[in-house]
This record gives sequence, C-alpha cells and structure tokens, in this order.
Amino acid sequence: MSLQTAHALVKGKVQGISFRAEARSLAQKLNVTGWARNTNDGAVEIMAQGAPTALAEFLQWCHKGPAAANVEEVQIDYMEPKESFTSFEVQ
Repeated sequence: MSLQTAHALVKGKVQGISFRAEARSLAQKLNVTGWARNTNDGAVEIMAQGAPTALAEFLQWCHKGPAAANVEEVQIDYMEPKESFTSFEVQ
C-alpha cells in the first residue's frame, strides 16, 4: 500500500476547542498516522500520513473541524515521507 504524507496548517478559531483531540480520533478511525500541535500564532499544525483516500478524507475534515471551530484557511503541502509514524499523537 502506498502512503501519502501531508503537512497542513489550519488557521482560524482552532485552539481551545478540541480540534487536535478530534483530529486524533478521526485519524485513528481512518488509520492515518502523524501528529497535531498548536502553534504560537493560534493555528494548528498537522503532519499526517495514510492511504490516499483516507488522507484525503482527513484533510477534508480539517477544512471544517469540530463544531466549535471556525476554520478560515487550510494550507496543505504534500511531501515525500521523511519518516514513518506508528500512531497519531497530540503534541
């Protein structure tokens, strides 16, 4: 199975509303691995790796996030995997 890797930066009202926890929950359901962390400027940074269809579904969710989120912008860069993740972690 080929894996795709994406780095995403999610901007808007995305901190303090369980964005990372819900991202982890969805990632686990979709068998997507990687991590999510808050940035100092109020965004959520995500590194995600998975099968192309699963990764696409995960990234689509990032455009809306949980109910309390107000996502204003999502920047996504696809890249060659530099490492392999075994789970999805909240940092």
